[in-house]
Amino acid sequence: MSKTDDRALIERFLEMMRAEAGAAGNTIAAYGTDLRLASEVLEGRLSEAGASALERLSGEWQNLARATVARKAAALRRFFAFLADEGLRKDDPGAALPRPGMARALPKVLSIEDVAAMFAVIATRHARVPLDPLDLRLAALIELLYGSGLRATELVSLPRNAVAPDRPWLILKGKGGRERLVPISDRARAAVAMWRDHVAIGRPWLFPSGKSHLSRVRLYQLVRTLAAEAGIPPDRVSPHVLRHAFATHLLEGGADLRALQAMLGHADIATTEIYTHVDSKRLVELVNQRHPLGEALDAARVDAKPDAS
Repeated sequence: MSKTDDRALIERFLEMMRAEAGAAGNTIAAYGTDLRLASEVLEGRLSEAGASALERLSGEWQNLARATVARKAAALRRFFAFLADEGLRKDDPGAALPRPGMARALPKVLSIEDVAAMFAVIATRHARVPLDPLDLRLAALIELLYGSGLRATELVSLPRNAVAPDRPWLILKGKGGRERLVPISDRARAAVAMWRDHVAIGRPWLFPSGKSHLSRVRLYQLVRTLAAEAGIPPDRVSPHVLRHAFATHLLEGGADLRALQAMLGHADIATTEIYTHVDSKRLVELVNQRHPLGEALDAARVDAKPDAS
């Protein structure tokens, strides 16, 4: 790839950060600077850099503050993940970048009440006469995002018949070409069936738009508009946040972490542990109530109290 290719790909990545991730302006500016500087160090070949090139690049950061190194490495890791997601690279060399040991920020969290408010808006729209088919599309999109934890790219690019009315699951090929089985709720299948009746039989996509399928940017806009209508600050909501809510709420309901890892398509269980943030108070209560030593410890505390007499 040429230096021109690097510039174009960096701009595409930053546009995705603006539209989908809802990143702050300062973050986007910092990432843009970090990526362009890295491209210069690697003589315009950042997009095709391998592990050895990234190790050489990180060697240039030795005298920088840990926070700065963490930000630069995070920017490059997200950039390479984006290239892999878009099919522009077959590999992701991000593992070669340093990790200064800083704590990773937890994803934004939506409560069950927040999600219920969004579905209440959809229900209100469905009660309109005449019914707008685009409201059926919105229902299918949100049901699949929150009910199955699909990534935005996976969702918008679903084939027309990917969700079968008599099959409560589908098989997806996600990051790195890994296949995974994704459960589809009865509600989601019903919503998809209602929407699919409005999709021409000859169209290859479940969510067509123009000559292709719905874009991730448009999906992001639809989700934010719905959040605002539900009284939720739009900057708190995105397709990725709904995927996170799917995982968080399942885990809070007692789901197994390994099962979530499989459903989310994470190669590393550590990613799932961060992704599925659980309230620390609930974890403390869980240990106190369920740990086999709980009752024994409580009894020991009673026995240790001085005699009131």
